[in-house]
Amino acid sequence: MRTLIISLFFLIFWNLSFPIGGGYPPREISIAAFTVDACDLLYEEMELNELIQYDAFKAAFTGYKKLNNNNSILTVIDFSLPSTEKRMYVLDIARKEVLYVSYVAHGQKSGDNYATSFSNRNGSHQSSLGFYRTDGTYQGGNGYSLLLDGLEKGINDEARSRAIVIHGADYCSEQVIRSAGRLGRSHGCPALPRELAKPIIDTIKGGSLLFIYSDRTNYLAMTEIV
Repeated sequence: MRTLIISLFFLIFWNLSFPIGGGYPPREISIAAFTVDACDLLYEEMELNELIQYDAFKAAFTGYKKLNNNNSILTVIDFSLPSTEKRMYVLDIARKEVLYVSYVAHGQKSGDNYATSFSNRNGSHQSSLGFYRTDGTYQGGNGYSLLLDGLEKGINDEARSRAIVIHGADYCSEQVIRSAGRLGRSHGCPALPRELAKPIIDTIKGGSLLFIYSDRTNYLAMTEIV
């Protein structure tokens, strides 16, 4: 009888420790796994696979999860693409909607059709990568414009002192692409087509996140956000 009781005890203990069907303890699910799954799921649900490069969206979404202040708008600029392609995407993450897809110009010294060089230095006339938070608007020399605060030290935190803002520009249009083979270029600002500047600015102003991406630099090795 004693032997039977001991045998039953070990059988019950084994079944509690290792559920039937596996023979192994449950696998621990990491937070990172949830994050990747959420990113993949959102990418599929928003049908972004033919619109935004996955690596650009993944980096943007990773930063959004860390930096978002209860604002569902996320803007992604993918400077891996040429200026002849629409490479700015305004997304509503909460509603899972794509609000705008637009051309956007890069800085004069960043490259011709492709942006290949980036700088945080005043007077460089180059674009800066990384995460920004949008602020207020003003009327300036380039018309209705949106102030940006760079959130990454040494990467884009000189945006204010460099007067890096979002504004409209005549050199950002399909007509310019047809005549010149590429968009015109700014002094480092992400410049938009005139007709889209105001509606896009009004959508993303007041604290939303902007992420400027490129696969042509060591940004991912430098950033502490992604």
